[in-house]
Amino acid sequence: MSAAASTSTYAFEARQVTKKFGANVVIEDLSIGFEPGMLHSILGPNGAGKTTLFNLLTRDLPVTSGEILLQGAPVTNLKPHQIARRGVGRSYQISSVYLDLTFLENVWLAAYRAAHGGRTGWWRNVRSYDMLRVQASELLQALGLGQYENTLAKSVSYGDQRLLEIAVTLATRPQILLLDEPTAGLSQRETERVKAFIASIKPDYTIVMIEHKMNVVMEISDRIHVMSRGALIAAGTADEISKNQAVHAAYFGL
Repeated sequence: MSAAASTSTYAFEARQVTKKFGANVVIEDLSIGFEPGMLHSILGPNGAGKTTLFNLLTRDLPVTSGEILLQGAPVTNLKPHQIARRGVGRSYQISSVYLDLTFLENVWLAAYRAAHGGRTGWWRNVRSYDMLRVQASELLQALGLGQYENTLAKSVSYGDQRLLEIAVTLATRPQILLLDEPTAGLSQRETERVKAFIASIKPDYTIVMIEHKMNVVMEISDRIHVMSRGALIAAGTADEISKNQAVHAAYFGL
């Protein structure tokens, strides 16, 4: 570990990161860090590079140049499953739960994979792990989803599926939680439920969230980072961001 890396105060950090796809530069010389124990939101217009940043942090994409640090240690060359095993959980823009499984089975399977290095094994073996079943049930209860324990994921609303996806991610026991547009495609009522859900788990995780709905970001974020054209143009509290002229220009052309 380099001396510079060891002095990092961030839970997760990108340093001078650039990502190119051929001649197309999506992120250029971006440095951004996320303090532990806080809910960070990333705002930005479409094409700002937000999801690409997530893919670089989780190693789903390689960086063109620069460095990724996790808990102060360089992880730039690790694979996605190695990042996950170091305590990073991620949900995606589109719900990725198993629709033909129950809530309990979805969470149970995620817990099993986490306990066995990502391997699922035979389904009959998964069902034999009573301890994991109890843990999955307890997690659903703690998150207010216990009433859906034996309900198939395909039989509930899209909002409930998004809540299940977060529960599945939490079943891997992450310390850092990346949420990619958790309220995308939701009605106002469903958005309020997901927003309250995320706010309820804030004390237990470092959360980094990409979100387009301004009211969600402003009401529950501890710190907001604004990207435009692959660069960080502002960072601060909700009050600071609301008054930032660079942010207004990026969103509204003012």
